[in-house]
Amino acid sequence: MAKYLVRYGAMRLLGAFEASGEQRYERGAAVIARTDRGLEAGEVLGEAATETAAPLKNAADGQILRAMTADDAREIARIHEGQHEQFATCRQCIDKLGLAMQLVDIEHLFGGERIVVYYLADGRVDFRELVRLLAGEFQTRIEMRQIGVRDEAKLMADYGDCGKPVCCNSHLIRMPPVSMKMAKLQKATLDPAKISGRCGRLKCCLRYEYDVYEQLQKELPPIGTQVMTPGGLARVIGQEILAGQLLVETADRVRKLVDVADVSTPSEETPAPATESVRNHANTGN
Repeated sequence: MAKYLVRYGAMRLLGAFEASGEQRYERGAAVIARTDRGLEAGEVLGEAATETAAPLKNAADGQILRAMTADDAREIARIHEGQHEQFATCRQCIDKLGLAMQLVDIEHLFGGERIVVYYLADGRVDFRELVRLLAGEFQTRIEMRQIGVRDEAKLMADYGDCGKPVCCNSHLIRMPPVSMKMAKLQKATLDPAKISGRCGRLKCCLRYEYDVYEQLQKELPPIGTQVMTPGGLARVIGQEILAGQLLVETADRVRKLVDVADVSTPSEETPAPATESVRNHANTGN
């Protein structure tokens, strides 16, 4: 049987699902699948060939049961409409119990096997009484999922500063670690307001080109290195990584950009540029 990559659930999970029978599905097809959580609606991303499925770690298994019908679509719309009322009920129960948690979203599975409650909290929350209240109210299994701010953006955010759908809610499989070091290497602005995403953390896109920048930087002489330029000996004081250029300073404190192809590392016998103290000593005639 053919196997397909399917995206499903509010958290946009990925699975490699077998198709029942000989049915074939095109990219973007809406389907009904059985996952490890129950019966769910999903979207086919393509065939699960070896090269496409290999990068996925711990991809869920499941089965595509059928293409989504008009009746299925109406049922999904009905479920989504009901989630607004379920969300309000859940928030009322949280307030009633005085729990230190922030309700983020409610996900009601297509098959009705469970309702997943996504929430933020600073620490552990004893939600056993809440689960009992909600199970009695909704007559189904309740699953509590504590998430972080990046996951909250994945659930709730729409568009980023670039004008496109946020990466965490479109194509990212895993949230990559992002650090200020990546922004500095790419010479991005260090203004937190400009390099932070909808989640308030550093933008995931800072991670995309970091490996390339890091590799290109290794091919450049480090800052502080003495190099021989067409104009003579100089010291590297800056790097233009993508342009393949160096900002250098000569002994007479002239700064200029040079192509890395035009510089070489001098031999040990080549004298280094005079330091400031040496120049001052020479100027005083001592």
